[in-house]
Amino acid sequence: MAAPFAVDHDSGERLELWGTTIVVRASADTTGGAFTLFEEATPLLDTSRHVHRETDELYYVVEGEHVFVCGDRELTVGPGGTVFLPHGVPHSHRRVVPRTGRLLCATSPAGFEGFFRVLAEASRTGAPPGEAYERASEEHGVTWLGDGD
Repeated sequence: MAAPFAVDHDSGERLELWGTTIVVRASADTTGGAFTLFEEATPLLDTSRHVHRETDELYYVVEGEHVFVCGDRELTVGPGGTVFLPHGVPHSHRRVVPRTGRLLCATSPAGFEGFFRVLAEASRTGAPPGEAYERASEEHGVTWLGDGD
């Protein structure tokens, strides 16, 4: 069973990956495996079409305007908006204004923070991003799709 905890705005596990910062606010360890919560503290690049084998994602938009495509639905969401992306359904994400905005993302089951840990370690050691994404994706059940898949 997980113990109660609080994380203030300056706390959390900071993962630096090629100029982007992900802050893990709640991890598999701190939630007893219930979920993961992370924040994009510095905006990532847009996310191309992919599918998660087991991980559901729930996004809360803090700043900026974002377009999510999930299956055949296009969802445009601004500050205060929420988007649910179920596992098994191909989806992508882009910002209306590139590299702007901020998001919180809860994932279930817990553990998706491991994806970003793999990338952060590769970034820290100077490993090529492509190899790191391939390894992280394989370990965390992400399949990247082409436009027609």
